Amino acid sequence: MAQQATPVRGARLGRALGPEPRAASGVVLLLPGGDPVSSRRPSPLVAAASVRALGRRLSRAGRAEQLAVHAVHYRYRGWNGSEAHLARDATWAVDEAVRRYGDVPVCLAGPGMGGRAALRAGGHEAVGSVLALAPWLPEEDVAAPPEPVKQLAGRQVLIVHGTHDARTDPELSFRLAARAKKANRNVCRFEVHADGHGLRQYRDEVLALCEDFVMGTLFGRALSRPVRDALAAPPPLGLRMPLASGFGTSLRR
Repeated sequence: MAQQATPVRGARLGRALGPEPRAASGVVLLLPGGDPVSSRRPSPLVAAASVRALGRRLSRAGRAEQLAVHAVHYRYRGWNGSEAHLARDATWAVDEAVRRYGDVPVCLAGPGMGGRAALRAGGHEAVGSVLALAPWLPEEDVAAPPEPVKQLAGRQVLIVHGTHDARTDPELSFRLAARAKKANRNVCRFEVHADGHGLRQYRDEVLALCEDFVMGTLFGRALSRPVRDALAAPPPLGLRMPLASGFGTSLRR
């Protein structure tokens, strides 16, 4: 069943990155990062800056398929505990995309706290794929329920994390991926060796990997062999797949 979005006042979709198609055949919703706790409203310009490079890359790659790419503007900067404001706004944004473009496949993509929002909101029936970059995930606590993964069943999921990330623990994203893989074989995770939270050292490779995954999951383009191998490999191999230097220079080898 579809997750029903609670009416949200204040969240909105930003202007399309690149030309907005009249009849989109797929949508990417970019979910910027945020803070664990904050009731302040984020600056749309600052928030969109964290996803602009990815959005422009995907917009160019999907132009022939009439891909619509939008950044989501949240109500608040914070996740805010059980309120999970960013995930609620992401769910609302999927409903808004369906209202605007019709019954088209949606990919949720985001870095940091936006990655957590993408994973949490991935259960919406319109979502076919989820891309989480260095997702911020809570520390495991025996007194609190674990971060849910059942909503990801039937979705294609890619997590990318730098091994030297000092802001969001890559081990936590590995553990979540391992739990998700038990219920959904279409989960993979790539490790970017020695890269930090912003994944800047191998920026070109990361963007190429994201393009490969999104174009494949939304439009049926052939996935590159490393992504196919990661999806097919049993844990932990497919969840600790190294992102090769130069990935993207010849994606279809």
